Amino acid sequence: MLSLTDITLTFPDGDGRITAVDDATLEVAGGSVAGLTGPSGSGKSSLLAVASTLVKPDSGTVSIAGVDATRMNQKESARLRREQIGIIFQQSNLVPSLTAREQLLVMGEMDGKRANRSARQREADELLEIVGLSAHRDARPAALSGGQRQRVNIARALMGSPAVLIVDEPTSALDRARSEEIIGLIVDLTRELGTATLLVTHDLELMPRFDTTHRMVDGQLSLMPAAVGAGV
Repeated sequence: MLSLTDITLTFPDGDGRITAVDDATLEVAGGSVAGLTGPSGSGKSSLLAVASTLVKPDSGTVSIAGVDATRMNQKESARLRREQIGIIFQQSNLVPSLTAREQLLVMGEMDGKRANRSARQREADELLEIVGLSAHRDARPAALSGGQRQRVNIARALMGSPAVLIVDEPTSALDRARSEEIIGLIVDLTRELGTATLLVTHDLELMPRFDTTHRMVDGQLSLMPAAVGAGV
């Protein structure tokens, strides 16, 4: 589970401070997807940074799989991130020289769980099969389409079975058909693997796929009507 409680985050602004996140509370259960939308500059990226433990809030608590991340030092937070949080960026950010399979294996070496190499290879192959890329496991990014690269990005984030998945605009560079495929894949994997997924998107047509949908405006978070953000 991912739980954000009474989160406030501010940044220096001249002689004062500007509030990026204003007393936000959000809970995402394992196996469910919470969508997050709102205008540019509303605080969505700041909330994702807090949820992924990259930034500590001024106040409030962040709980990842029952662990209070706000009480951790920098080293402890980094370890929690490696072991319990998968992050899917807006761009796939794949290493050009690595094959699809190698992208996952490199991530597996960083998660801190010390599984043996053969176990990591099995996990990588299973994830590539789940996302429909078994036949392309030896392909490098240049040989993959945009949708395929994003599928590798998703599989890479799921190495090590993280409890929480943070997803930032995964379909911004894709057409409508590919966007629906990628969102459907993320939703299906969330259900199957039991992750707590927080996903940012500007595409309101995708909202009915999520269990809950939240809107952020000027740092303040609100729950959108169930008719907009009902799961399927």
